[in-house]
Order: sequence, then structure tokens, then C-alpha cells
Amino acid sequence: MQDKYQPAAVESAAQQHWDSTSAFQVTEDTSRPKYYCLSMFPYPSGKLHMGHVRNYTIGDVLARYHRMRGYNVLQPMGWDAFGMPAENAAIQNNVAPAKWTYANIDYMKGQLKRLGFAIDWSRELATCTPEYYRWEQWLFTRLFEKGLIYKRLGTVNWDPVDDTVLANEQVIDGRGWRSGALVEKREIPMYYMKITAYADELLAALDDLPGWPEQVKLMQKNWIGRSEGVEVHFPYDLSTIGQSGVLKVFTTRADTLMGATYVAVAAEHPLATQAAAGNPELAAFIDECKQGGVAEADIATMEKKGMPTGLRVVHPLTGEFLPVWVANYVLMGYGEGAVMAVPAHDERDFAFASKYSLPIKMVVRSTRDAYENVTAPWNDAYAEHGRLVNSGKYDKLHFQDAIEAIAADLGAKGLGQKRVQYRLRDWGISRQRYWGCPIPMIHCADCGDVPVPDDQLPVVLPENVEVTGRGSPLAKMPEFYECSCPKCGKPARRETDTMDTFVESSWYFLRYACADSTTAMVDPRVNYWAPVDQYIGGIEHAILHLLYSRFFTRAMRDCGLVDVSEPFANLLTQGMVVAETYYRELDGGKKQWINPADVIVERDERGRILAAKLASDGLPVVIGGIEKMSKSKNNGIDPQALVDQYGADTARLFTMFAAPPDQQLEWSDSGVEGASRFLRRVWNFGHALVSEFRAALPTNRQLASGQVPAALAEVRREIHLHLKQANYDFGKHQFNTVVSAAMKILNALEKAPRQDAAAHAEVVEEGYAILLRLLSPITPHIAHALWQDCGFGADILAAGWPEPLEAALAQDEIELMLQVNGKLRGSIKVAADASKADIERIGLAAEAAQKFMEGKPPKKVVVVPGRLINIVV
Repeated sequence: MQDKYQPAAVESAAQQHWDSTSAFQVTEDTSRPKYYCLSMFPYPSGKLHMGHVRNYTIGDVLARYHRMRGYNVLQPMGWDAFGMPAENAAIQNNVAPAKWTYANIDYMKGQLKRLGFAIDWSRELATCTPEYYRWEQWLFTRLFEKGLIYKRLGTVNWDPVDDTVLANEQVIDGRGWRSGALVEKREIPMYYMKITAYADELLAALDDLPGWPEQVKLMQKNWIGRSEGVEVHFPYDLSTIGQSGVLKVFTTRADTLMGATYVAVAAEHPLATQAAAGNPELAAFIDECKQGGVAEADIATMEKKGMPTGLRVVHPLTGEFLPVWVANYVLMGYGEGAVMAVPAHDERDFAFASKYSLPIKMVVRSTRDAYENVTAPWNDAYAEHGRLVNSGKYDKLHFQDAIEAIAADLGAKGLGQKRVQYRLRDWGISRQRYWGCPIPMIHCADCGDVPVPDDQLPVVLPENVEVTGRGSPLAKMPEFYECSCPKCGKPARRETDTMDTFVESSWYFLRYACADSTTAMVDPRVNYWAPVDQYIGGIEHAILHLLYSRFFTRAMRDCGLVDVSEPFANLLTQGMVVAETYYRELDGGKKQWINPADVIVERDERGRILAAKLASDGLPVVIGGIEKMSKSKNNGIDPQALVDQYGADTARLFTMFAAPPDQQLEWSDSGVEGASRFLRRVWNFGHALVSEFRAALPTNRQLASGQVPAALAEVRREIHLHLKQANYDFGKHQFNTVVSAAMKILNALEKAPRQDAAAHAEVVEEGYAILLRLLSPITPHIAHALWQDCGFGADILAAGWPEPLEAALAQDEIELMLQVNGKLRGSIKVAADASKADIERIGLAAEAAQKFMEGKPPKKVVVVPGRLINIVV
């Protein structure tokens, strides 16, 4: 055994052992409970960051812990490999996206292996390979045939210079993030997945996920946004619109219908188009509305503008004419692209009506007010519930009664009905980008949209293409899009849009169960492993990724592919990794961000930073505060450099000890140093055990009989108490306190009295074997090496998990707190099985009790077993 801890050699040897024995390659085994542990797979951006290290270490700790508990554990890994970053890299570096992606995968895979994760690499997948997306295309055609995928016009952010659709986050101040061109709202044909068909089930099933954080479930509930309301039909005014029809509006406040004074439609609404035909000013306003983003957040904060159309609709209950306005805050993609405006009871409508001098009619008053007609002006909308006024036959009705009555009257006239509506919208998956899964559809002039037949799948994405950022290369490649119609055989055109990359990440966790299958998307093995028992990832994926995955699992269930409905039984959302930031001001107000590794800091006695200077020139830098590690703030720590300097186990130990996994982790160089020192102590104690303590081991062991000196028995009890607490903390994912327990065990071992060499050797050998197994999930390399070097066995993974022994926890003597009149005055020691009378006698005789009783007789003595004695005088 090496006398000094050498992380590089220890970790290399452990990893070679795991590779040579295929230690983490698993198959289905019904004789053992299964545990499917999965961390969200990474995008192959080039290098791991500390967020990756933390995420995957959490998963690895759980996987290794459950394996030692006897579970059949699956922990796979893959690559979320499609997406815009590869196209951006292609433009910047003049390299094909495929080449860039595969090179990054190779490098990052090497980094993951250096960290010693217990991954079954035989199941590795990359979403950009035809072997993977073939089945995605296959499922697409099935969902299209079932009506769960359809095609319609969709309103998107369009960059007229780059000729591409932009995501909402790529629109900055109304301009394309790369081209700087003014973004337009444009309607283009798009494919949609009908996630709304599962809205009720997705919402209701959240209550059956006790292993999910309440915050995440609430976010999903709000995103699905179930609301009960009334669909109201406003008949067209024939004299202005020139045709019969109705304008449909959904409202959750039908009680305010009598206060509607106008209606507003989206710029893309047919009534807006009709009105603009003879009105150049309105046409120009509509063009203006079509510029800028389509995100709800943008709509909520922008200035509300509108123009009248000259058209009118008829109030369904009063018969009054209401003017139709075009408003920039109404989106065509939500509902019917129209809203009824009740300025007196909606803040947005109130501001709009005030701006354009439109009528404001109060129809709801607080239940605290009198019910007389009110015509006096007010300064803001009353948006709360109450009783109706100025509403004719509905006056004095409370809001719910008013909604029922109004809905019934609308229904009787055929102008509306009660309806449930969702905020959730169908998922538009078409992307006018290159690096993605080709949509398996063919457009035929005679047959329409035709799915690609199974025997022609996959539709392979050509990998050797030039990416310029201006439109999709696929649309400029006749060799890709020219084809024959599968139905009639006539010349046709292949779809050149690719799928949203969220599609790939919505089912990858199921493919891991049978990643080697060449004949099916999933096979029966998926029903052994699904659902994922523990899923780990960032809170930023709380809505879209997790919601799409839940939808996909149900869609695959209804296609007969899987038995489960929910993909993830338990969810852990880990906190961010944050670090100090430093910068210098440059000319023009810009900041030059400086990496913390290049800064020398001065701290006070509490560790707070007082001043900082750049190491290279000794001049001050500005302390920017603690922020999430990012390239933009240059405050990231390179995991590779950390592993090279300290070893993977130190990196793993620090990330688990610094904070509970669901809280943010603040980077600390001193914390990393502390983790390294602790592992050296663990190694040194193992060396002492082998070279010194073991020689004193007796032939006949005494631990089984419990015949050890009292001081060593107390050390043993302390070790087993810490183990008991650590086992509880493992179950609660409190890995920081597990590490703390391991540190306390080592402290106890180091301080164990050595007067009885034989008993000391027995106690420390048992305690050290517990310590190594406790550390094994967190620092697997050093635990593997020391387990072998100390002669405990060939492989710690097969050792089984330690459990506290009742015999070791038993006490001959216990310590109780001694109180006089409720105040702590000392402690007493009594036999563990002492009676209440014995405790009272010993307590009253104690020197501290006599001192504070001041010769007075006790009025009452209270004994709380195992905790305290309180003497009342």
C-alpha cells in the first residue's frame, strides 16, 4: 500500500477495474428490486462545467448507494445533440455541425469517465444519429395517423435577414439576436403535437406525484392553466361587416358581460384583414403589430396600442352595437384571437379605454357597497368579485350566480355556453433550421401531406453541408427535398423543416431501456425499467421538458409501446453552482470580467472578501458579487483543471459537502482544499491500520461478545450512531450531512484510546470498514483502493451497505441534563436501565443540584426518560 495518497494513480486503477469487469453494465433481473437513476443528459457543448459535475455526482451517489443496498441499478448516459449551438459553431468556426458535435461528445465522454461515474456506457445514445431519430420519425407518422399531429398556420417570430424562425429568447428589443433585423410576426405552415388532448390527464396526475417538488408541480399546473368560463358569441353587424357570423370570445368573467363596451381582435384576425383592405392607415398599423416578438412576457410589458376598424358586433344580451378594434396585445394564437373588453373591471382594458376615450361601464360592486346605480368616475378598474349593478335582470346577483344565469341565457339564445379552457397550447414542433431531426412528411400536389413509409425511414439528415445562418440548407438541396409521392408515385417535395429539439429529449429515457434494439422504438425491456425511479436536473426544465416528457410517455402508452403513464417517479431539482465575480471598467462603460482563479483576495476573520486585486499586475479589481457560474461573467471553474490538481474524488466530495443538493452551491477554494485534506487523512488512517494497528488484532475477537473497554465501547457507539444518522440522511438526499457523518467517524477513529491494543484494533477496523462503505458512493475511487489495500475484499461494490448494530448502540450508562427550576445546571450519569426512583436519588444528591437548591426541599421532581431531570424548589 502506498504510504501517501496519490489521486491520479488511485483513480486510474479503480476506473480500469470497473472497465475490465463491466461493473456497471446491467440487464433485467426480476429477482432484485430495480432502481433506474437518471440525470438529464447534456448538450455536447465542448466541455463539462461545474453544474454538470454537481448534477451527475448527485445521480452517481444515489446509483452507487442503491447498488450497495442490493438493487439492480441502471444509470445510463447520452447526448442531447441537435440544436442551434452547433449551427452557430459551424458559422463561427467553419466546421460542419456533425463534426463539431461528435468531437465534443468524445471529449466530454472522456471527462465523465475521469469523474468515475457508474454509467452503463453500453446504452449510450446520441440524438443526432439516424439509429436514434429513425424511431422518432416512426412515432411521428403514428401520431400523425392518430390525429395527435396536425398541420396548420402558426404565428412565429421571423427574421427577414436570416430567413428563419426565432425562439422568443432570440428576439432582443424587437430585433433578431444575430442579424439585428426587425423581427416580424409571420404565419407559416407548421406541424403541431396535440398536447392539449392530454391537458386534463396531465393536470390531474400531478396530484399522484408525491416524489416531485411542490414548486415544480405548481409551475406545471399554472402552465396548463385550466380555467372554467363561458364562450360568448357576438353576432356580426351586417351593415358594417357585410356577412353573417359570430365573433367568439372566451371569458372567465361572464359576470361582467353587461359591462362590455368594445371588442378587440388580433392583427391577423379575418375581421382585421377585412377592415384593412380599404384603410391604408389601419393596414400600416397591422403591419406594425406584426413586428416584434410573440412571447406573452413581451406582450404584457409593451405599450398597448390599437385602432378602430369601423366594424361592429352585436352584444348578445342587450343588442347594443360594440365597436371592433385591432389591438397589439391580442394574439391570434390564443383562443379565437379576440377578447371582449370590460374596462371597468380589467386593468389592461381600463388603461386602453382611458387612452382612446372609450366608454367605461361599472357592473360589479364590492359586496360591502350599496347596490345603487353608480356613474361617478374612478381612477382604476375594480377587478375583484362582487355583486352586479347596472346589469338589468342580473342586478344584485353574486358573481357565481351571475355567471350561471348569464350562461343559461346565452345558451337559450344559441350565443354561448359554459366551457373549460386551458392556457396550454398545442406544441409547434416545426423549425426552419438544419441541425435537427427531419420531419418525415412528403408534400404531393395531388395527395397532400403524406407520411414517409416505414421502409423509407429514417429520413437521413445530410451531415456534410455548409451552414450560413441564412435559411435552412435543406431547402436549397434538391438532392434532399426532391422525391416521389409514396401514394401516387408522382414527383413530390420532402419536408425541409426539422423538429424542435425538445422532441428528442421527450423520450430518450425510455430508449435507454433497450438502446440496442434495431427492430423497434422500444421493446418489452422498457416495462421492466420504466418509470425512472429518480430523475435529476435543473429547475429551468420544470415546465417544458418535463411536461413534454409526460405527454410523450402517454402518447407512447396509447400507441401500445409502454405500460406506464408517468416517466419519472421522483424528481430532484439541484441548485445552481455560484461563485464570486470580479471585473474592471473599460472605456465606454463595458466590463472586463476576470476569472476568480486570476484574483488574489483579502478576507476578514469571517471569510468575507474585503478587497481583491489581479494577480498578474497587483492592481485592484471590482468585486461583482456572487452569481451563477457562466461564460459571460467568466467565473466558471474548469472541472478538468480541478480533477488534474486534486483528483475526481475531491471534486465529488466538495460538491456533495458544500450544500444540500436542492440548494445553491457557493464555490470555495478553501472548501476544495478542505475536502482534499480530509481524503488524505482517510488514506493515512488506512495506511496506519494496515501497517500498525492490524498487528495487534487478537485471534479471538471480542466485539461479538461486547467485551471491550468502556472508552472504546463509547467510540464504537459513536460510530454506529453517525452511521444511523447517515442512513437516514441518504434517504432524504442530504448528502452534505452524510459527509459530515463520515468526518465525525474519522475523528472518532483517530481519537480512539489505544491502551488496549487488541480491542483498539478491532474497533477501528470495524469503524474504518463502515467509513469506507459510507464514503464509497461519494468518493468511489479512494474507497475502492483502500477496501482492497486494507484486505476487506476484492470489490467494495459487492460489500453490501453497513447497518448500525443494536449491540453497538446499547449503553450501560447514559447522561441526563440536570435542571433546577427549569434552568440547566449540569448533568448526571446513571445506568441505562435506572429506575425513576434511582434517577431522582442520584439527581438530588448531585453537587450542582445541592448548590442551586440552596437547602430548600424539592416540591416536585420531573424525569424525562433518556433526556433530563428537573428539580422544582
